[in-house]
Amino acid sequence: MSRPEHIAPPEIFYGDDEASKYTSNTRVQQIQADMTYRALELMGFGEDEPPKFLLDIGCGSGLSGEILDEEGHYWVGCDISPSMLSIALDRDLEGDLLLSDIGAGVHFRPGSFDGAISISVLQWLCNADSNTANPGSRLLKFFNSLYASLSRGSRAVFQFYPESDDQVSFIMGFAQRAGFSGGLVVDFPNSRKAKKFYLCLFAGVSNKEVQMPAAKTDNGTVVNEGRQSIKHRQPRKNVKHSAKEYINHKKELQRKKGKEGVPHNSKYTGRRRKGAI
Repeated sequence: MSRPEHIAPPEIFYGDDEASKYTSNTRVQQIQADMTYRALELMGFGEDEPPKFLLDIGCGSGLSGEILDEEGHYWVGCDISPSMLSIALDRDLEGDLLLSDIGAGVHFRPGSFDGAISISVLQWLCNADSNTANPGSRLLKFFNSLYASLSRGSRAVFQFYPESDDQVSFIMGFAQRAGFSGGLVVDFPNSRKAKKFYLCLFAGVSNKEVQMPAAKTDNGTVVNEGRQSIKHRQPRKNVKHSAKEYINHKKELQRKKGKEGVPHNSKYTGRRRKGAI
């Protein structure tokens, strides 16, 4: 089955029909609620702390916002789909809603939020939906503006569906450039269905101060080893590849970024032409 982000841009894919089906699906509702509760858990709020002012990134029809309401938090939600936001308005949620493209940045005053959550959204920024869209520049603009909008010491937790380890590194690299510390928490890593990825970012916290939350497993919890943490990222090894391997690798990266017209791999890839020096 094709991934939704490969079919159409989010504002088109989540039109009236798809937005309605998504919101009314009881299985989707339950999964969304579970992931939102988990994201809030990873935010690390204490039981005795007062309600927080949170940013819900890619809030959609308000399924995650409904949980924020139940937990007593104040929130602002932003989404690029008018159809999703229209349903959220009809559901009479407590949060404020904003139509916006997060790839163009989140435009709020510096230090506005005590934290941010995002459910099933981050992978959409890795697609180039037009010839002028650049996933790298969109991710950097998003993370830079998000970092500015968060109070120092706060967290941003993203549940997302990465396509590969390369895409995880691609995303985390831009988060690091924006000033975030933190890393990846993978719940139920040995399960195909239950496995979930959460990118936990810290704003204004040094690498030495970061304490990554624990990941969930079938046998309880296990402390995140930091293998995929921003502060423990291993330097890229200088491995020599053949011309064919290098060219095919570049093509694969371009396909993952959504670029069109990438030539197919063939047995002639990387061969030196006759007469070439």
